[in-house]
Amino acid sequence: MSDGLIFNETLYPGVQVSYSCKQILYQEKTEHQDLVLFSNPVFGKVLMLDGVTQVTTADEFIYHEMMSHVPILAHGAARNVLIVGGGDCGLAEEVLKHKSVESLVQVEIDASVVEFSKQHFADFNQGVLEDTRFELVIADGMKFAAETDRRFDVVIVDSTDPHGPGAVLFSEEFYRNIHRMLTPGGVLVTQNGVPFLQKEELVTSVERFSRIFKDAAAYIAAIPTYFGGHMTLGWASDNQDLRRQAISVLEERFKAAGFETRYYTPEVHAAAFALPKFILDAVEEGRRKA
Repeated sequence: MSDGLIFNETLYPGVQVSYSCKQILYQEKTEHQDLVLFSNPVFGKVLMLDGVTQVTTADEFIYHEMMSHVPILAHGAARNVLIVGGGDCGLAEEVLKHKSVESLVQVEIDASVVEFSKQHFADFNQGVLEDTRFELVIADGMKFAAETDRRFDVVIVDSTDPHGPGAVLFSEEFYRNIHRMLTPGGVLVTQNGVPFLQKEELVTSVERFSRIFKDAAAYIAAIPTYFGGHMTLGWASDNQDLRRQAISVLEERFKAAGFETRYYTPEVHAAAFALPKFILDAVEEGRRKA
């Protein structure tokens, strides 16, 4: 037991977020990062990498549903999907709920994250590794994107923040390689932080998207784990109509998909692209800089 122990997240300068720890469940310094999993009375199991919160069992469904169902249902005909990162495999579980998806490739740099997730996050990734449509590639996402000749309808970058091994996954070179990998009209979705505290991360990503894709934007979700208000998810596609799908179209596709959600609805999907003014200003700043 570890009652009384506190884990502090100091990702945001001037702000400290603290989690009380009931028990340390797993701890390891891997080849790429410091990993710790502990239990918290509010958020359940909490995974931190290099002192930054990655996922919790209490609210993972919000992030994973919005990262997966929004691009797949907006696209409407996604057969081949790529996830870069996402070692806890919660995002993969949501993608595989779409029976229309024929193949899902997940590229994860750190095999240790996947190994411990099999044991500790089975409540939200069960069945992923046994699904015949799923292919796990242990490799550097940047290198994979530069070298692969495979093509995907949807690419989802479930990365850490732009520090350490995750920094290259925010580079223009990486986004250009993703653009090359996408089928015509395909869509890229990225993790882009909390703009109230990480505005420049969003501005820079949109700036880089805008140099490569015809449509560079973002949408939002409210995820309690990620302190500071709305989280933004970056959006890039050469099909400028994808993020403007009518609710009736999304309702039809969601009904046909035939599964239940806890956060995502077609109405929430459409509304997620209606950005608060300060976030819209950041997106527009990025577009102007391009």
